[in-house]
Amino acid sequence: MKFSIDVKEAQTLTADLVRIPSPYFQEEPVMRFAFDWLEKAKVPVEFHRFHEDKILNYEGINVWGVVEGAKSGPTVVLNGHLDTVKLCEGWTRDPFGAEVEDGRLYGLGACDMKGGCASIMLALKHFLMRNGSFSGRIVYSLVCDEEGPFGLGTDALIMDGIIPQKADIAIVTEPSSAFAGVVFPAVCLGARGGYNYKLSFTGRSAHGAFPEQGINAVSDAAKVLLELEKTSMRFDEKLGRGSICCIDFEGGGAALSVPDRAEFSVFRHTVLGEDKDTILEEVKAAVERANIRSKVDFKFREAPHPECDGFPAYVTSRDNEYVKLFEESTKHVTGQSPKETYFASVGDFCYLGGRLGIPTIVFGPSGGNFHGPDEYVNIEDVKTTTEVILEFLERSLG
Repeated sequence: MKFSIDVKEAQTLTADLVRIPSPYFQEEPVMRFAFDWLEKAKVPVEFHRFHEDKILNYEGINVWGVVEGAKSGPTVVLNGHLDTVKLCEGWTRDPFGAEVEDGRLYGLGACDMKGGCASIMLALKHFLMRNGSFSGRIVYSLVCDEEGPFGLGTDALIMDGIIPQKADIAIVTEPSSAFAGVVFPAVCLGARGGYNYKLSFTGRSAHGAFPEQGINAVSDAAKVLLELEKTSMRFDEKLGRGSICCIDFEGGGAALSVPDRAEFSVFRHTVLGEDKDTILEEVKAAVERANIRSKVDFKFREAPHPECDGFPAYVTSRDNEYVKLFEESTKHVTGQSPKETYFASVGDFCYLGGRLGIPTIVFGPSGGNFHGPDEYVNIEDVKTTTEVILEFLERSLG
């Protein structure tokens, strides 16, 4: 039987989450709110604390729980992040005011992804209210530091064995339609991956009046970067092509001197079949084509441990029985089949779908301006996302 929640309930919870500032590395208050809300809703809930002490010295906190059925059955993973990016300039509204206008709730993290986390919380509450007995289990997590450099919240849950290495399906309520630029509802069945690396160049200083006597590290770095951007990258029929984005560039030397040092960093989005080895080969090829004289040093970004040094690309088969069940649930709730799309960037879904190999769906409410001023989420879609997840849980576990 089709079930409808009150849109006011979706709005209230989303607004409560948005009003609590939670930039990555500062998530404790919002996690405490989520814990208390879930506990009051009689959803099994725990804190998970961890310490990353190699690079950031970060004390992380996640909220998670296991909803266990009376009989054996499939394992469903639900995942979302409660941290946000840092506050940017240009807001015309209170970024923590949760103002509502024309069905849009405005605030930092409203779309990415507190609206999606509200849908997980509400779906769990109503599933337990409606189902005294069911088969299988739900492992859910609301994590910290997805927006930070390493996705440490979900990574720690994996490393500590809380997110199972094997599950039947994972659902991440990121803003699928908003990010793909298509009308809600949309299901992302995969995502590009990515790695961060740096190239450092050492030249030789000389007086700026006689540049031919030196080796200009800045010029050489620029030549290599231009060759890198000409790289012919693999095409994937689902994910498209990877991309190369220079994210910083610096260099110099003494005043009025040929610069003897330079470096730049790249974020390299990847598709299936591309990895650290293929990236290293394309860098070597670009350096050779550039025909430079500077010494070049290449290294991938240092990571807390090898398994979180990058984000593997993944694709989930549409033929998977739980994907089909999710699409049927979406159609039953919304009256239309969800659009199939793929995430262009990286996220915790890459850890679930690429690193663990769990069939992973990204499905969440629409909105706009994520990572920018006047971010908003469409409240009606928060309600609908909740109903779709609830419908899927009842079909797959009931």
